[in-house]
Amino acid sequence: MGRRMKRLASEAAKFLTVGGLATAVALVGFNLLVHGWFGSADGPMHEWPLSAYVIANTVGMLVSYRGSRSWAFRHREVVGPTGGRVSYFVINTLSMGIPVLCLATSRYVLDLDSGLADNISANVIGLALGTAARFWAFRKFVFLRPEKARAREMAS
Repeated sequence: MGRRMKRLASEAAKFLTVGGLATAVALVGFNLLVHGWFGSADGPMHEWPLSAYVIANTVGMLVSYRGSRSWAFRHREVVGPTGGRVSYFVINTLSMGIPVLCLATSRYVLDLDSGLADNISANVIGLALGTAARFWAFRKFVFLRPEKARAREMAS
């Protein structure tokens, strides 16, 4: 395996580890808000699953940024004076639309509202698609290779 592929594999593994922790935080939060404690009763936001998803995943996003910046992409340069925070949160917010759309389709088009249906639509299908989109976007727009960051600075 070449140097570039090793670096890509290492970044991807770290990104997925950080994402796994952030996902666990968001998954537990979402399920507590929508489906209650171990499914014993409906959660306080059972009728508002999209809002609950956004709230839980915003908390997960904070966990994800800290882990991505300080571990997964620590060797990469960041974009802009805010250290890439604004770009990071914009990308996360936009890509959160993917699982929200999957959840909305399951809930409001297919009329499925069980915990299993919610989790498969939002936290399996939507999460996989959103993760792929975020990984590409973070590497492209937020956490740049040092030589690309320098080239971008010189161009502006």
